[in-house]
Order: sequence, then structure tokens, then C-alpha cells
Amino acid sequence: MIKNIKRDTLSFILEVSKSTAPREFAGLLRAEKETIVEVLFLPGTTSSEVSAVLHLYMLPNMRIAGTVHSHPTPNTNPSHADLQLFARTGNCHIIVGAPYTTNSWTCYNTDGTPRELKIT
Repeated sequence: MIKNIKRDTLSFILEVSKSTAPREFAGLLRAEKETIVEVLFLPGTTSSEVSAVLHLYMLPNMRIAGTVHSHPTPNTNPSHADLQLFARTGNCHIIVGAPYTTNSWTCYNTDGTPRELKIT
């Protein structure tokens, strides 16, 4: 069970979210033991001001902890499309909202329930 995220990994996520705004960004989360350590980008991922689409057929042959993506607004609640994605990949899903600070992200489990993720 994923319990933590490395501070450097979260900083990277926040910076990418900020630099791509107002377009959304999306990636996959890789963990070692109980800690998210890396963001992976899939080839062919498309992004706009209303969505980011991961092409899951491009998944690498490795264990994926979950997903991460940004919203161009402060709203970090998952959409219906987000919940469909959550159900397909991993059990730890991060949504980052504007202004992309350490206080503007939420982690969810597969069914969209918020869950705690400690920064280490």
C-alpha cells in the first residue's frame, strides 16, 4: 500500500503542473515499497485546457502505483472520466489544482475517495 510521496517527486509534479497551465498534464506514478518516487510520461499523451489523455496501451512493462494529472482550476475533485481512469491503473491517484502549491493537491484511491499521502 502506497503511504508516502518523496518531496522531490511532489515538487516536480507541482512544477510541471504550473509550467503547462492552463493545459492539463498527465503521467503515471511509480513507487518503491510504500513511497512514490517517480513520474512517468507515456508516449502519445495529449493535453488541452479541458483534459489530458493517457494512452494506456503504451504502458511500460512495470508496476504502476497510479496516476497524476493537473486541473487548470483550484478544483481537485475527480471527474467521471478521472474515476474511469482510476479504476484502470493502480490505487493512488493525485490531482493537482491551481495555484499548484503544496496545499493544492489531493490523493484519491481507486474509487475516488480521498486518502492521505505523507510527504517524505
